[in-house]
Amino acid sequence: MLYWLNELSDGGDIFNLFRYITFRAGGAFFTALVFGFIFGQPLINALRRKYAHGQPIREDGPAHHIATKAGTPTMGGLLILAALTLSTLLWARLDNPYVWIVLGTTVAFGLVGFADDWAKVSRNTTKGVSGRMRLVIGFAIAGVASMAAVYVHPAELSQQLAMPVFKDVLWNMGWFFVPFAMFVIVGSANAVNLTDGLDGLAIMPVMIAAGTLGVIAYAVGRVDFTNYLDVHYVPGTGELLIFSAGLIGGGLGFLWYNAPPAAVFMGDTGSLALGGALGAIAVSTKHEIVLAIVGGLFVAEAVSVIVQVAYFKATGKRVFLMAPIHHHFEKKGWAEPQVVIRFWIISLILALIGLATLKLR
Repeated sequence: MLYWLNELSDGGDIFNLFRYITFRAGGAFFTALVFGFIFGQPLINALRRKYAHGQPIREDGPAHHIATKAGTPTMGGLLILAALTLSTLLWARLDNPYVWIVLGTTVAFGLVGFADDWAKVSRNTTKGVSGRMRLVIGFAIAGVASMAAVYVHPAELSQQLAMPVFKDVLWNMGWFFVPFAMFVIVGSANAVNLTDGLDGLAIMPVMIAAGTLGVIAYAVGRVDFTNYLDVHYVPGTGELLIFSAGLIGGGLGFLWYNAPPAAVFMGDTGSLALGGALGAIAVSTKHEIVLAIVGGLFVAEAVSVIVQVAYFKATGKRVFLMAPIHHHFEKKGWAEPQVVIRFWIISLILALIGLATLKLR
């Protein structure tokens, strides 16, 4: 919205700044951050008044969670979503289709998560919307986003899967690209959802991944950068840096209240939305495989659950002491802050590896 202020510029005044994506990304970051600081506590107070019992804690999780986390309100993802949406609408170019694809995917998954959280807290149960229903709705949302991405991508990249590291290598998937992209988005949403089990565990890796994908989006959206880096040019994706900056700002505002001991949980409202956002950015920028590197922590969390369930059904035994894998390390004696901070470090390392793929050709 504020982008159009640049039309008031004569080329040498403050309005000229609104032309630049980097300036508007900074504006989106601070807008979302300040929003989080201002409205975080009022939201927490409102959630405590409305749902005094807080988020229901699963009895099959670590025993100490029942004592330490009981009564903590959930649906804190509303704070991130509101901050992110406001900052994106204010600072991004609203005539850019990628902005709407990613923002629409994020909000839609957030609504699915909100319905799940509301069902849990209103009935004071750990059972919300059924997993099957969430998957069906999630794939429907991802299907719309994937087909929209295929439509707006340049003809030479549409339905193509770009390979990192290998220069100029594209795999023409045809219409199989759509179900593949759907899997990327839904898989990302659910992987982040599985990671959100400890105070601050999910939000920092999400911000790290979002920042990395934002840099990638900016790079592949500039023809001079793509020529230098030998990566595929996807015009228009640079605006997604503004979305990513808003996500980081909103995430930091939320982390202020989610740092151990958490005053609020993001809930499925936040985790599904943010995971869907990462998947949608990766599909938009043609970096679906790089997402698996940058978001490797989320992949590991999801794989640990799949392996645990499959192995237990086959043998009656467990591979991990508890899944997702962050609970395994808790069972091994790691304190919660140790698990969280060490997983943050792993996320940062994976993000740097993901960024390196831009230059390794």
